[in-house]
Amino acid sequence: MDGYMVYVLAALILVSAVILSKFLFGWVLIREDQVGHVVKKISATQLPQGRIVALNGEAGYQAMTLAPGLHLWLWPWMYRVDKKPVVTIEPGKIGLVLAKDGNPLPADRILAQKVDCNNFQDADAFLRNGGQKGKQTGVLTAGMYRINLVLFDIFKSDVTTVPPDKVGIITCLDGAPMPRGQMAAPVVEGHKNFQEPDLFIANNGCRGLQEQIILAGQYNLNPWFLELELAELYEVPIGHVGVVVSFVGSDEKDISGETFTHGNIVPRGGKGVWSDPLYPGKHPLNLKCMRVELVPTTNIVLNWANARSEAHKLDEKLSTITVRSRDGFTFNLDVSQIINIGATKAPWVISRVGSVKNLVNQVLEPLVGNYFRNSAQTYTVLDFLSARSDRQREAREHISRAISEYDVQSVDSLIGDITPPEALMDTLTARKLAEEQKKTYEAERLAQETRKTLEAEKALAEKQRELVNEEQNILIAQRKAQATVRQAEGDSSAISTRAAGESEAIRKKGTAEAEIIAIKGENEARAIQAVGLAKAEAARKGVEAMGEYYGLLQIFASLADKGIRLTPDVLVAGGGNGQASSASEALVALLASRLVKKN
Repeated sequence: MDGYMVYVLAALILVSAVILSKFLFGWVLIREDQVGHVVKKISATQLPQGRIVALNGEAGYQAMTLAPGLHLWLWPWMYRVDKKPVVTIEPGKIGLVLAKDGNPLPADRILAQKVDCNNFQDADAFLRNGGQKGKQTGVLTAGMYRINLVLFDIFKSDVTTVPPDKVGIITCLDGAPMPRGQMAAPVVEGHKNFQEPDLFIANNGCRGLQEQIILAGQYNLNPWFLELELAELYEVPIGHVGVVVSFVGSDEKDISGETFTHGNIVPRGGKGVWSDPLYPGKHPLNLKCMRVELVPTTNIVLNWANARSEAHKLDEKLSTITVRSRDGFTFNLDVSQIINIGATKAPWVISRVGSVKNLVNQVLEPLVGNYFRNSAQTYTVLDFLSARSDRQREAREHISRAISEYDVQSVDSLIGDITPPEALMDTLTARKLAEEQKKTYEAERLAQETRKTLEAEKALAEKQRELVNEEQNILIAQRKAQATVRQAEGDSSAISTRAAGESEAIRKKGTAEAEIIAIKGENEARAIQAVGLAKAEAARKGVEAMGEYYGLLQIFASLADKGIRLTPDVLVAGGGNGQASSASEALVALLASRLVKKN
């Protein structure tokens, strides 16, 4: 029990010593995570009217704050110290500061200008350097701050992030008035992408929509100073260029030339139509104060046809062209016009007509339509039907010259379907059928003539072949004859020589044989003479014996010797009894009857 009392007594003594020392020395201990706000209870002077923080020892909250540590002479009977946690701004956040004391704001300002006060940690310096009450332009970045929370209120806001595929369009809420006639404030330099509002205002930056934009990244932007709108990057597709028409910018000199009277063509960044188009890709643009006209750089096909329109829809208001011919017929034409706009000429085209759709509707539609209406009056319907390529060529030349004045190139002009009147088509059909029949007959006639000519030529060729053969045969015969002659001449010479020898031999032989024959002839003559005389004598005696029948008998005997038959083997005679007799019997009977009559 005695020990316990000793501890209690020691504690009481220690507490009493602390309390006594606090009254004697007025000490205050501030931790590392605290800031001390001092309130003076007793003072001979009072705060000025409208002030809430004392600068010169007046009673009330003091501008000076206590840093971590031990502070003396702050006697409790004269001062009160309120311990507040330090202000912490986390990463990804910013601190917005509202001053509750200071000089009044000018009438034309909504934000207090920045003063040197160690990021609002020196309240005394803030007030003495002319700090103004109200919303401050300066912000607190990530970190810890010992700020007099009696003088300042701190609000946290997110750091501004612009994604890679976006741009930030800025509208400033403070600054100089917007120049008359401008829709967006001109660009000023030196404010670190609107992160230093005081520098922006000091450089005569204007409130309102800003021409300048911010690109992808993170920014410590004061939302009390500006409003941010995220917008997509402007994409120019392949096969197009983008012509920028800027409503703001510097007053650059027009570079279109004196002969061009359809607007201003200015360098990039100027006010007007930019001379340099945007090529395919994504571009950071402020479309609040400019517009982009897409211009196709590939060939554009435009159809004047009721039933056909291209995917680009530029020709959706174009229709079939109705014309009247020289012979008074009304008919329809479908026309296709192919044009091309060069990338470097696109700004000039847009400056003239405003857009590609305007080019089609306000320039090409009346130009092409009126050309065909006018030209049709100089031709008949048949001229269009039978010589369409000529009409097409004329159209191409005329339209090409006409649209070149608009910096547009004509690639081709094509005439599609031609719809003539039905009555004329019936007449044309009948005429065409007659012409085709005539052609058929003519073709048949030509075929016959061709065949006739072919046959004649074939015959002639045959004769020519025979003639050639004959000529060849004659030539061969001539050559054979010549060879024969030459051979005969050789043979003749040889024969003559041989004949001469043989003739002499024959002559000698003939002489000898003749002599022999003569002797033989004489002998045979004598023999024949003797035979003849004997026969003659026998005949004479036969005649004397038989008379005239001796000669007939000699004839039959001679025939029999030669085997010649005077009668057939069977002789049929008509006797009384129907029997036949042989020829010999008949002859014997004849001879017998003649002998009887003679005797």
